[in-house]
Amino acid sequence: MRKAERLFQLTHLIRNRQPITAQAIADELHISVRSVYRYIDDLSTSGIPIYGTTGLGYQLDEHFELPPLNLTENELEALLLGVNMVRGWTGDTLSHAAKSLAMKIEAAVPKSLNDGLLTTVHVANESDRSEERSKWQLIHQSIKKQQGLFIDYSDQYQQTSQRQVYPLGLFYWGGKWTLGCWCTLRKGYRDFRLDRMLQISQLPRFEKTTLINFDSYVASFSDKDCY
Repeated sequence: MRKAERLFQLTHLIRNRQPITAQAIADELHISVRSVYRYIDDLSTSGIPIYGTTGLGYQLDEHFELPPLNLTENELEALLLGVNMVRGWTGDTLSHAAKSLAMKIEAAVPKSLNDGLLTTVHVANESDRSEERSKWQLIHQSIKKQQGLFIDYSDQYQQTSQRQVYPLGLFYWGGKWTLGCWCTLRKGYRDFRLDRMLQISQLPRFEKTTLINFDSYVASFSDKDCY
């Protein structure tokens, strides 16, 4: 993580949990107490009005505010809901990025507005689907790197098969993710549900062709069931 992002995280953490001790900051950000002291010095040098009180911890000047985003309440709620959906329903890489983004958004809006958001709409916690998260992460990486996949799959009739596929895209259907891909067994496009994948392993890189690519897959897409 870049130093600027770490300093932003630290400022946001102090702002929301002040007073907070150096040890509590270190535990939250997974850094050493020595690093906390160094970052606090950097913030003070850059003009952030932060101070420490013995026995209490660090605080920001009561008049300090980060610039607010120029968003309506409904726009902000939509943005945070989308961020939380990414955080809860993707893999580790995007989930961590969404968490960092949520902190930046929350830090940039007035606390009075932020406190009332997302009180009626909730997204399932990412820990509730840890197994599918690991599948999502592996498939997402494979799509970006153009790596083939070998899948042990159980269809809607509980019949198992092994497929070698070229992954092209991940699609979310409201509770279920599917993989759109080229299946070498069927020599055509197929869609497989992540929750029905029993085992997944990566294969060597494949080359895209005029037939095997995302745009051609989307062009051929029609209402069809996932196997």
